[in-house]
Amino acid sequence: MKVRTAVRIASLNVVALVFCAPLATWAQAAAEAAQTATPAAQTATPAAPNAAPSTQAPPPVVQTVMQPVGPASQDSANDLSVTVGKSVVLDLARPITRIVVGLGDFAEAQAVSPTQVLVNGKLAGETTLILWDTGGGRQFFNVTVRPSTFASHDQLESVRRQLRTELPGQELNVTTEGTNVYLRGTVSDLNSSSRAVMIASTAGKVINLLDVKVPEAQPQILLKVRFASVDRTKERQFGINLFSTGFGNTLATATTGQFSAPSVTPSVGGAPSLSISNELNLFAFYPGLNLGAVIAAMEQRGLAESLAEPNILAQNGKQASFLAGGEYPFPMVQSAGVGGGGAVTIAFKEYGIRLNFIPTITPRGTIRLQVAPEVSALDFGDAVNISGFTEPAITVRRVKTEIELGDRQSFAIGGLLDNTENETFQKIPFLGDIPILGKFFQTLQRTKNNTELIVIVTPEIVSPSPAGTDIALPKFTQPFLPPNSNTPMHTPDTAAAQQAAPATMPVEQLIESMKPEAPLSDSSSGYGGGGGGGGGSSSSSSPQ
Repeated sequence: MKVRTAVRIASLNVVALVFCAPLATWAQAAAEAAQTATPAAQTATPAAPNAAPSTQAPPPVVQTVMQPVGPASQDSANDLSVTVGKSVVLDLARPITRIVVGLGDFAEAQAVSPTQVLVNGKLAGETTLILWDTGGGRQFFNVTVRPSTFASHDQLESVRRQLRTELPGQELNVTTEGTNVYLRGTVSDLNSSSRAVMIASTAGKVINLLDVKVPEAQPQILLKVRFASVDRTKERQFGINLFSTGFGNTLATATTGQFSAPSVTPSVGGAPSLSISNELNLFAFYPGLNLGAVIAAMEQRGLAESLAEPNILAQNGKQASFLAGGEYPFPMVQSAGVGGGGAVTIAFKEYGIRLNFIPTITPRGTIRLQVAPEVSALDFGDAVNISGFTEPAITVRRVKTEIELGDRQSFAIGGLLDNTENETFQKIPFLGDIPILGKFFQTLQRTKNNTELIVIVTPEIVSPSPAGTDIALPKFTQPFLPPNSNTPMHTPDTAAAQQAAPATMPVEQLIESMKPEAPLSDSSSGYGGGGGGGGGSSSSSSPQ
């Protein structure tokens, strides 16, 4: 009986040893891992304090990864992918004794059983997971932590909501790929495209793939300018010049110097000669006394009226210029070296009616104008003589200003009222002070000038005339020669088929088509540094 009892007790001890050995091995492996693991390899708890509240992020999803069995003495490398805020479970063939994570900021790992490891994604990035098993083998895992799609989906939905609010009725599609935001669809204008890009840029780098509806043609602005000028002059002069051809055997002249006096020149053996420079004066001569007088008594009136109406057409926001006149030549002396004479070259200077302006249509529907009209003419009255050349002066009337008008409204941008009076009085001392007789030794000239000038501008938004419309031309008083050929001047006779304009186009293509063209170059502006010679008119338009 005692022998049987001893045998039974021994059997139970063997059974208990068999069943408890694996538990003891697992406890010893966990204790060694806790003692030998580095801070980066410690099995930390999931990043609950830094994670989003449960009401904003879904609960972590645990995925089970079945790890194949490998030899105990051979290292193995594997790829492991996990999303931020989610977890995966590694099922191993052998019990583990040690866990190490390369960078604990991106992921953390902890043992949930002797053959299972839980890996949690903390921050997007890459790191390495190393596991040691009881047989001395090591397993390497290249862990890739992907960004969470929850925050990006929430931000993307916010962008879509803002686009629907700011750009209602426009077809827009927003998608993301990594850190890029792809913007597709059709918008009404470039302003809407810019606003859509600004809104989408809050979610990442924007790839603009939008199409824009082709805008209508830019409006054309016709500017009408009127120069109206009236110049009046009134002049009155009176004076007497006395001369003697032999009175008292004396040759003499008496003049105040204001008007040219006759010249008396003696001659040998004959009567002196008399020369009169201004035949329009009153001339009186008494031969018996050899005494005469030249009386300057004249009244002069002058009137000059001018009306110039230059018209020019320009596109919205583009500069246009107009010149109707000519260019006159004038010499220019070039600098020369020491001891040498300077070379004389001919340059040209423009004169006539000039108009430069830039129209801009404002959001209020008005037209803002930068306008600089000018009227100039040659003035030979103030000409100068240089080395045998007669160089005329130029009278210029110029206005430069910036105004804002409505369609077809007029504004007087400049005006001038100039009244001048000049009086010149000269007399011979003492003789000119004698009562009554002193008038013969006095001269008087009085000049009055009156100038009135006004400049009026009128902008007008216009459209081109339909095809086939007769355009009004000036009336020619004399007919021209008949054509030399019966062949029509236009070929082909049939109109070419016009290609329909596209309804939409990519944003970058529309922006490229709206870039200003290169300014026109006036090839006629040669002639040694001035410009094209000859009277006429020229018109040019260039972008601003």
